[in-house]
Amino acid sequence: METEVIAEGLDALLKISGKFGARLFIDMIFVILLLKFIYIKRYKSKDYVFTFFVFNIVIFSVAFLLNKVELSLGAAFGLFAVFGMLRYKTEEISIKDMTYLFLNIAIGLICAVTKIKGDDMFEYVFLIGLNTIIFIIIYLLESNVFMKRESMKLVNYEKIENIKVTDQSQLIADLRERTGINIHRVVIQKVDFLKDSAQIKIYYYE
Repeated sequence: METEVIAEGLDALLKISGKFGARLFIDMIFVILLLKFIYIKRYKSKDYVFTFFVFNIVIFSVAFLLNKVELSLGAAFGLFAVFGMLRYKTEEISIKDMTYLFLNIAIGLICAVTKIKGDDMFEYVFLIGLNTIIFIIIYLLESNVFMKRESMKLVNYEKIENIKVTDQSQLIADLRERTGINIHRVVIQKVDFLKDSAQIKIYYYE
């Protein structure tokens, strides 16, 4: 009897390990594609790549394990509440970086908990197809296919006399000449009349 129990346990463990490995492999492939061919290529930054990978692997592992045990409704809401409270206090993260963080979390969750009726191979094909669709959509949104890519920089500006709400043409012309950037609009963030300076957001198309 004990031998049969051990054998059944080992068989279940091997089956779970196989599913975990296959799903993690699919998850890692699409995370690498997302970061290497879209995020890094688009923003030329690797500052948060490690963070994206760690969040993805942790969320995938936790979600996969929780999906294999009974989880009460209260515990599920508690888990999402904990995730909802996650935030960085030491450094500000841009909206774009936060978006990619949640994309990596979403891919991890999709690969960990998605269930489709049928054999395991059909599930894997479905996961690959779903993640491919997500990847293509993000790629198209980050390209110039649907719209021009608008970038923003924050500059400190000292010619306070050029800051006029009614006519900003002189301000834009001066900023274009100084920065060499083809600026199409500006937003005045803050004006300091004591220091005769202002913080201005400049917007331009790449």
